[in-house]
Amino acid sequence: MRLTQIFAAASLALLSTFAMADDSAEKAIRKSLETLQLETPVESITASPMGGLYEVKLKGSRVLYASADGQFVVQGYLFQLKDGKPVNLTEKTERLGISKLINGIPVAETVVYPAIGETKTHITVFTDTTCPYCHKLHAEVPELNKLGVEVRYVAFPRQGLGSPGDEQLQAVWCSADKKAAMDKMVDGKEIKAAKCANPVSKQFALGQSIGVNGTPAIVLADGQVIPGYQPAPQIAKLALGAK
Repeated sequence: MRLTQIFAAASLALLSTFAMADDSAEKAIRKSLETLQLETPVESITASPMGGLYEVKLKGSRVLYASADGQFVVQGYLFQLKDGKPVNLTEKTERLGISKLINGIPVAETVVYPAIGETKTHITVFTDTTCPYCHKLHAEVPELNKLGVEVRYVAFPRQGLGSPGDEQLQAVWCSADKKAAMDKMVDGKEIKAAKCANPVSKQFALGQSIGVNGTPAIVLADGQVIPGYQPAPQIAKLALGAK
C-alpha cells in the first residue's frame, strides 16, 4: 500500500527539543505501522520537537509522524516558528538523510568529472544515457567544473532494469575508462564492454528510495534534490550555496 494512499498531509508548528522515543511509544507506533503494510521499512522512531508527536524515519529518508499511542499517523510537513519565521523541520530531516545516503556512495562507483582548480562543492546526478535532457546537462558539465563544481554521475535507467538505458549504463560502468565511455555513449557512439559486477541496479534502487522518478535528478551536497534539467549557472549557484 502506497504512503500517498494512506496519509493526509498536515502542517504543524511548535517549539521543543529532540529526545529518544520511550519503549512503550515505539512499540505502539511500530505495531500500528505494521498493520498499514508500508512498502518502506522503518529505520528509527524518536520524539519530535512537538510534545506528544513522534518522528518516524523510513529507509530512504522519508519522514512520518505518529502519536505516542500509535493511533494517529500523519505524513506532511512539521514547521517550527523561529524568530517569527517558519522552519521546515521535515525537509531538514529528509535532506540530512538523503545527504548521508548520497555522500555515502563510494566515489569509485560513480563517474566523476572533477572540478577545474579548487573543488568548491560537488553534485551527484542520477542519469540515463538515453535521456535527452541528461545529454543537455552533460554538455554543460565542463562549465560546472570551471565553476568549481565536481559532478558525480550515478546510474538511473529511467525505463527500468533490463531496458536499453540499463544496458547502456552497465556498459559504461563496466568500461575501464568510465568517463570516456560516458562521453561516447552520450555522443551516440556505441561502446563495447564485457559484462561485469556493477552498481547500476543498486544505484537505481537507491534513487527510487529517495523519490527519484526521472532523469536527470541532481542531488546537492546537503541532500537537496533538484528534479529535471537546470542550466549550469543556476545549478552552480544552488550547489555553492548548499549548507
